[in-house]
Formats: sequence, C-alpha cells, structure tokens
Amino acid sequence: MWRFAWVMVAVLLLLPALAGCSATSDSMRASASGDGAADGSGGASGAYGASGSNGSAMVQAGGGRDGRAVDAYGRVNPKAYSTVASLDDIHFDFDSYDIRPDAAKILETSARWLKDNPRHLVLIEGHADERGTNEYNIALGDRRARAAMNYLVSHGVSSKRISRISYGEERAACKEHTEDCWAKNRRAHFSVKAQ
Repeated sequence: MWRFAWVMVAVLLLLPALAGCSATSDSMRASASGDGAADGSGGASGAYGASGSNGSAMVQAGGGRDGRAVDAYGRVNPKAYSTVASLDDIHFDFDSYDIRPDAAKILETSARWLKDNPRHLVLIEGHADERGTNEYNIALGDRRARAAMNYLVSHGVSSKRISRISYGEERAACKEHTEDCWAKNRRAHFSVKAQ
C-alpha cells in the first residue's frame, strides 16, 4: 500500500515537469537554420500563440530587444508591419514547402531589397489552402514561412531581422473552391517595419 502511495506522489510531482516539456516542443521552435533548435543563436527563436480568427495562428519571433514590434508577451504584432510592392508573395505546390524555381527568383529579388534596406524588419506569413485540418495547415504554413526565411538568410539577410507567423488556411487570398484559387492561397507573404 505504501509503495502505491509513493508511486502516486512521484507521478504527481513529475506531471508539472512533463507538462512544461510539451509546451516547448521542437515543432514549436525556430532558428535560422530551420532545425528547430532554440538555443538563442538564431534571430527567430521561441514560439508564441497569436489570435487568428479561431485563435490558431502561430507566431515565431525573438524578443523585443532587437527592435521588433512585439506585445507585452514578446509576440510579434503583425499590425505593426505593412506590405511593400518590392516584396512579392511566393507560392508553393500542394502539400509542399519546397521553394520552387519561380519562388527562388522572387526571393532573390526580395533578399536584394532587404539588404539594400537594412533598417527594415520583415515578417513572413505562411499560408495554406483550405484542404487539411487547421492544425496541419498551421504547421504547413509555418514550414513555408521557415523555408522562405531560410532562403533569405542563405542569401545574406540577417535572421535577426526576420519573424514568422503561420495563419494556415485562416486568411485566404481567394475564397473559391477551385485548384486555381487554392494555388493562390498556398503562399508566403512578406511585410516590413522600419526599425
């Protein structure tokens, strides 16, 4: 009987520690290398929830010490960023976050603009089409934003200037239920904020 009581006490003591581990899973971490490490070396580390239309958007960013527009909880404030004509959206194939050749050309142009405008921070929004669950599309949108971020970093843009947010299917650019429309929704969108 006493053994059972001690086992129960041990389990109860371990539960908070296990719950803390799940809140910082690798899938919620980001780094410039895209490997999920959260050692503070990447400019975009840590994960914070943000309110989408159903509370499901996921924001990835560093703290506010580097000039990012963040709220009291360290979350990036997307409203502080605005779209510029020089940074075009890139699009992805169905169920993919691979950078296509047409997207690579757009990202190279974007990297040049960002290097020519070093006082601007960039927010990359990841989007998905409506097919799939909300959870899956949030994760896919994050992978798309991360792929775009990694491409920009590999072309000389400092990771400290980049934040990511995934809206999944929540902010569709096109509302029709057609392949052409879904292709428009599978995108990464870029907006900037002057430091």
